[in-house]
Amino acid sequence: MALFPPQPQVPSPSPSAGGAPSQSAYAISPDDVALARQLADRIRSRFALTLVGQDALRESLIATLIAGGHILIESVPGLAKTTAAQTLATSVSGSFKRVQCTPDLMPSDLVGTQVFDFSSQKFTTQIGPIHANFVLLDEINRSNAKTQSAMLEAMAEGATTIGGERIALPRPFMVIATENPIEEEGTFTLPEAQLDRFMMKAVMTYPTAEEEQSMLAMLMGRGSDTVNMDALGSDVISIHNVDFLRRTARQVHVSDSIMRYAVDIVSTSRGSGSHPVQGLASLVRLGASPRASIALMRVGQANALLAGRDYVIPEDVRKFSHEVLRHRIILTFEALADGASTDQVIDSIVQAVPVP
Repeated sequence: MALFPPQPQVPSPSPSAGGAPSQSAYAISPDDVALARQLADRIRSRFALTLVGQDALRESLIATLIAGGHILIESVPGLAKTTAAQTLATSVSGSFKRVQCTPDLMPSDLVGTQVFDFSSQKFTTQIGPIHANFVLLDEINRSNAKTQSAMLEAMAEGATTIGGERIALPRPFMVIATENPIEEEGTFTLPEAQLDRFMMKAVMTYPTAEEEQSMLAMLMGRGSDTVNMDALGSDVISIHNVDFLRRTARQVHVSDSIMRYAVDIVSTSRGSGSHPVQGLASLVRLGASPRASIALMRVGQANALLAGRDYVIPEDVRKFSHEVLRHRIILTFEALADGASTDQVIDSIVQAVPVP
């Protein structure tokens, strides 16, 4: 259901109209682009062994990995949030830790602590599970506010503080968090500051009947209801491959018109922009921060690289606009009472902003 009257849509331009650079401006070789697509296909092939459907979630995970951000996955129970996170993490030969968040989880359980060694009469630092390349924070909204603040430091600064000592996290570092939006008992709402640290928020939906039947066939063939990640084979990419993907994505060309387009989308969510949406103030209490503009650009670069291009087009920015904006836009109480959703607001914003 549209929240606003439809507006005339500007035709999508050809790739050159989206700011394709001249031949002399190319910074990425065709071999690098081909290698990036090959590495991404290897990750996708691993997802094919563990998940049925959920293509949008898979692409969001891969794009976030390449863009160098963190991702929050939300869905009702039983839709394989944890399996998807484990699949991505184990597709790379880096260190992986899983933390089951509970209300009694303390910051020291996550970050680490100092332990007194009686033999040496000195304190020794014992690092926690967050010191890994990939960290799965399962049901993150069940952890208390004090523990969530420790997570925020790690996600924002790429380091932790234990006993006054600052310890850098391994590179690459990626947090994959899951949350269940249904149960509220024993949960702690994530603060806006921490939500803003997630580059994307993916929302999983129920599979189709055909996909659910294929899932049952996969389980029957596997002989187990759980996935043994060790049995999937050793065809994983290395940490150096991830560094290559991230470094190459940062070299993807972004024209000034594409940057203005990303900024215009984010500004429109705050009630300004080149084409303000009439009536948006009654629906949106807080718009997206400038960090959303950065995320749109970085994810756009990653998507362009996955598509085999070394320049960003408007479709790269639009593709993940919901995932980038849905957790950064806060609706008014009146909008929530009327049954409006954040995704509907984003649809109206993207439709109102003219494509360059």
